[in-house]
Amino acid sequence: MVQKYQSPVRVYKYPFELVMKAYEKRFPKCPQMPIVLDCEITKDEILENGAQRKTSRRCKLAVDAPYIFKKLIGVEHVYFIQHNYLDLANRTLNIEAVNESFSSRIEIFERCRYYAHPDNPDWTCFDQTATLDIKNFFGFEHSMEKMGMKQYTQTTLKGKEIIEYFINELKEEGITEVPRWQPPADAEISPNLHVVGDDSEESDTVYEVNGGEKRPSTHDILLDGDFIAKHLGQLTPMQESKLLELRKLLDSQEDVEKMPDYQTILRFLRARDWHVSQALTMLKDSLKWRKEQDIDSLLTEYKTPTVVSDHFPGGWHHHDKDGRPIYILRLGHMDVKGLLKSIGTEGFLKLALHICEEGIKKILESAENLGKPVLDWCLLVDLEGLSMRHLWRPGVKALLNIIENVERNYPETMGRVLVVRAPRVFPIAWTIVSAFIDENTRSKFLFYGISDDEHTKESLEQYIDAEIVPDFLGGPCKTLIHEGSLVPKNLYKMNSLEEADDALLDSPHHNDSKTLAAAAGSGAGGLAQQNHHHNVYKTVELRTGYSHEVIIRNSDPKSVLTWDFDVLRSDLHFTLFRVTKDLPEKHDLAVSFFDMSDFTEGVNYFKEEPTLVCHNKESVQGSHVMNHKDNYVMHWFSPSCSSEGPTQLNYFYEVLSSANYKGSMTSLQSAFSSNSASSSCQSR
Repeated sequence: MVQKYQSPVRVYKYPFELVMKAYEKRFPKCPQMPIVLDCEITKDEILENGAQRKTSRRCKLAVDAPYIFKKLIGVEHVYFIQHNYLDLANRTLNIEAVNESFSSRIEIFERCRYYAHPDNPDWTCFDQTATLDIKNFFGFEHSMEKMGMKQYTQTTLKGKEIIEYFINELKEEGITEVPRWQPPADAEISPNLHVVGDDSEESDTVYEVNGGEKRPSTHDILLDGDFIAKHLGQLTPMQESKLLELRKLLDSQEDVEKMPDYQTILRFLRARDWHVSQALTMLKDSLKWRKEQDIDSLLTEYKTPTVVSDHFPGGWHHHDKDGRPIYILRLGHMDVKGLLKSIGTEGFLKLALHICEEGIKKILESAENLGKPVLDWCLLVDLEGLSMRHLWRPGVKALLNIIENVERNYPETMGRVLVVRAPRVFPIAWTIVSAFIDENTRSKFLFYGISDDEHTKESLEQYIDAEIVPDFLGGPCKTLIHEGSLVPKNLYKMNSLEEADDALLDSPHHNDSKTLAAAAGSGAGGLAQQNHHHNVYKTVELRTGYSHEVIIRNSDPKSVLTWDFDVLRSDLHFTLFRVTKDLPEKHDLAVSFFDMSDFTEGVNYFKEEPTLVCHNKESVQGSHVMNHKDNYVMHWFSPSCSSEGPTQLNYFYEVLSSANYKGSMTSLQSAFSSNSASSSCQSR
């Protein structure tokens, strides 16, 4: 069995030369590592006028194993061979070690590297890998594997402490600086030897990539303590190491044309819980996406559509107490359907990406102005007016598409989300959306329900200065953010409901008797025309006093009925009924079921949703949990018609089974509300 171990990159905030002097003090014995009994130098060569040194040692190690195990294998100590390759010119030390004892039964190979930090020449990096190949070890292969892992982990943890110990010991001796190696003035330098120094023409640090190939760092920022404190905030040594490791990996990728800044690299690391390989994959995919979509030009080339300028209720508003730029979105005032029908799904996504790009720019500006780290922005979401109309299926689908793109390409840019005036239907929306939001991002949401403005204002003042709390939340600050309004339907693009309706009315089959008969046979009352709209919506015309009724025969308690309809030319009244008796066949299309003498409200039929008055050019979405095995009737009534002609109804409904409703994708995208008076809500 072969096991491979790898430690994270460690960073010593000392120059390479000082670290090397501390490293030499570990030999021949190291009090901090009592397992090392002795180290004997077997070979020592100085090359290239002192620029290189090759040293081999035979090290005697105590067997760190239980007494009975040592008795069984018959040894108290083992030997390792260590080869060191020190390159003072290029400021690297490569170490290879392999076991001499039991080499025919077990092979342990370890490789370590010390090298100058690629972006800060006054720091030193260290990484370490090892492989353990147990071929046959007296039947104790599994035990040896466990001991090997334990020994490697302990050595890794102690390694940095030991270097720090000897550096402090050097300080006590008065040694705090070791000069860099410089070639003698009259010495000939090998053409393969690259010298890095303060006077070198190549000022960037040189380091190894791709198996020995040398190339300078392309990053133009010095990653030192001051830079980290000012731009990245508090990082643990492990986090600094991970940041450096990912930075180095990116620089060695031939397909990475534009190096992201350290703030971006840090965000992707945090998004992948500091797993370097996962963060590398995620970041490379994002960089490829940015290039393919030409995202870098979005800030300069994006032209805000007029419908967005006039009707989109969102915009930037000052900063929170931590310096984060604040973006306010009055989601409850947004005409989701109108905006989507005006700019389309792609236009909606581009708008969201433009906001994200603006956010990155404002984050950098805020950090520069404040002189402290600002890595993310704050989102303030006002949900006053949120209703089932916001859970329109295409709208939810567009929102999930935006979330997916933002999570994938702008991770960890949201520092805090303040959700205010959340209405009763908000848990429904949150159930839909939260499943697609990263767990770490979800933890940044703070919710405030519907209450008086003063309470909301006091809650916000924990995070936002009192003088910039928006006026619509009880504060003194006026905003430039559009309040939001219903998008005029003349701004809808192609495939709008009205275009299909007009085409239908102009068709030669508009008064076709077969069409009318088919409509009558389907149970539609008072109908002049019925037609499928894009294979989803149906179009119905209602004259004064006429009704249209759709029967849903429910045999699945807890199933969910959802609907979406538009009213044109005049007003309609909408009601949802539940009927406990069989419904007869209707012959008079102007008469509703509930006008018949044998139907009595509260006895054999019940009003499940109160009557809703739907005005001309309004859109309505809603849903209802059908708890009973009864007939449900969706009922529309036309009290009067305008001079333009019969009232026009375009509607769609869907029944979600109780099984699908329980956590399924279908139910999430369809949305539902509890059985209550406010489950039907009109568009603004």
